Amino acid sequence: MDFLNAFITLSNFVLIPAIAYGSQLALGALGVTLIYGILRFSNFAHGDTMAFGTMATILITWAFQGLGISAAPLPTALLALPFGIGVCALLVLATDRGVYRFYRGQKAKPIIFVMVSLGVMFIMNGLVRFIIGPDDQRFSDGERFIISVRQFKALTGLDEGLAIKTTQGITVITAIIVVVLLFYFLNRTRTGKSMRAYSDNEDLALLSGINPERVVMVTWLIVAALATVAGVLYGLDKSFKPFVYFQLLLPIFASAIVGGLGNPLGAIAGGFTIAFSEVMITYAWKKVAGYALPDSLAPDGLAQLLSTDYKFAVSFVILLIVLLFKPTGLFSGKAV
Repeated sequence: MDFLNAFITLSNFVLIPAIAYGSQLALGALGVTLIYGILRFSNFAHGDTMAFGTMATILITWAFQGLGISAAPLPTALLALPFGIGVCALLVLATDRGVYRFYRGQKAKPIIFVMVSLGVMFIMNGLVRFIIGPDDQRFSDGERFIISVRQFKALTGLDEGLAIKTTQGITVITAIIVVVLLFYFLNRTRTGKSMRAYSDNEDLALLSGINPERVVMVTWLIVAALATVAGVLYGLDKSFKPFVYFQLLLPIFASAIVGGLGNPLGAIAGGFTIAFSEVMITYAWKKVAGYALPDSLAPDGLAQLLSTDYKFAVSFVILLIVLLFKPTGLFSGKAV
């Protein structure tokens, strides 16, 4: 029985949160890896693109709630999500036409695009803060739990209860659907194959009659969708605060690089690697150890390696190790 209680505690505070967080990072990392693989630069504005798409979804969600439109028992934000994706898509397409297109025409080096994306990042960050403010914004409604601690205890009779939030379930299901659709698009459709060909060999793709501007446009549309979905799922699961999305750029890039920058499958694996590492290293293991170990071996302290305040440091350390010893990542993407 103690073993079951230990497993439930582990699931409640480590496994389920890490799976949900990993799904969010994986979707964010997919956007980063698509930009790097197809447009050949590291987009430092991706975190703030997520923030902008989420902000648009929040504003539309509030409008729906004011009109009495809901998706109960699911969050109203799911109804607003397609509109948020559309607004974000307009922004990134306008940014590409107004900024990146000029440097593509100049055949600028990737480092120039990186520096330009830094400027875009600061502008987006300021725009989001100006429109919605710098404070926490909560926009979740509907049922809070799929199963609550009380319900689980009543069903099982265990001392420890398992809680699965509705937002966690939505995150995992949505991530699976989005990933399946993305891989189907890239591998089965003509446009997806054109994007892959353009990524593998730009000159040969141009000789084959592939329209580069169409590839660029479709790439930005997909990135806008991935960024908005990832941002909304993160905001529903936790809360929305513009500066947090700026900070998310580190674990998202770490996920993409750990998995193999430019490799979509690697982005997913990297997302879960980073998520589980952050959660496990910053979790206080005292309660789990108390159930799993004899009383004589149970720790007196929290058995916490790092405070949760330093969770992004975990991503940074992992990123450094990968860059030093295996810069192509776990799935042998393009060297950084």
